[in-house]
Amino acid sequence: MKPFDANRFRAATRETKPKLGRPLMYQAVTGSTNDDALAAARSGAPHGSLFVADEQTAGRGRRGNSWLAAPGENLLFSVLVRPELELAQASGLTLAIGLALRDAILPLVDAGDAVQIKWPNDLYVNGKKLAGILVESQLQGERLQAVVIGVGLNVATRSFPPEIAARATSLALLGVGDTEREPLLQSLLNAITTRLDEYRQSGVAGILDELNASDALLGKPVRVDAVTGVGRGLDAQGRLLVEDDAGVVHAIIAGTVELI
Repeated sequence: MKPFDANRFRAATRETKPKLGRPLMYQAVTGSTNDDALAAARSGAPHGSLFVADEQTAGRGRRGNSWLAAPGENLLFSVLVRPELELAQASGLTLAIGLALRDAILPLVDAGDAVQIKWPNDLYVNGKKLAGILVESQLQGERLQAVVIGVGLNVATRSFPPEIAARATSLALLGVGDTEREPLLQSLLNAITTRLDEYRQSGVAGILDELNASDALLGKPVRVDAVTGVGRGLDAQGRLLVEDDAGVVHAIIAGTVELI
């Protein structure tokens, strides 16, 4: 796959003038696009600033987990937003971004493919991970000053490391033809823009029906840290509901989820 064409992307955004994606900072190799974006946020970078790399040497997911991605095969980016959100809304933002990724991917895959959100931050297709999301916030006192939305999307990878091969997929493995990353990124950013506007107005409650309709864990046996049971959807605070063997429903704010 060709390196990401930063000039092509910049030319397209000059014509469309999107809310997200300008200015673009592209590096062939970086430690972490999220770290780049967080540093820029502290320096006063504007809303919409975009950070893209073909390779991350210290990419990470939630709870410091490593993000494994072959150089130049995938879409790795972080976008800086300065949303007008209450601090309490920040925790559910990842779910809205998950829906945005789903919006952008659905038109690309076969109609029969199951494109779902695995709480709290993964996009799954046919039971395998296609993309991961890492949302990190910067606060100023009790005010949400900036949010960095990091996304890793598997595009052209056809062979994954053995430790993740059974549970990972890519657009190429899903039969999507040669995917140009520049227009794909613009589609993702457009979808994120729409979902951010929606989320600002209605929070999790406004997208709850869509979240539950696309919940990869619904009705599945799961383990979340010390809680084992069956996924029962999400509540209006974006918490995962798990019913244990005794019939007790646990509302989980955060944790590492395993499908059993």
